Amino acid sequence: MTREMIFQVVKAKVLEVLVDVSPDAVVPGVSLLELGANSVDRVEISMAVLEQLDLRIPRVELHGVSNLQGLVDVLHRHLGGGESP
Repeated sequence: MTREMIFQVVKAKVLEVLVDVSPDAVVPGVSLLELGANSVDRVEISMAVLEQLDLRIPRVELHGVSNLQGLVDVLHRHLGGGESP
């Protein structure tokens, strides 16, 4: 699965949870906090993405992620995409 495909899954889940966010605002460099997500929203989005991608990874690996691109990179690595650039 490509990073772009993973990003589209992440974006869809962000838009499902944060219904007031414009799709144009969901770009790789933005953080969930910048989009207005509280801690419950962030967990809900992360868990929904992991479920959609059928991934089981320790939540601690998501702790240091600062933006959506970082999340995509972690997910890509766990889906067998190798190391992040």
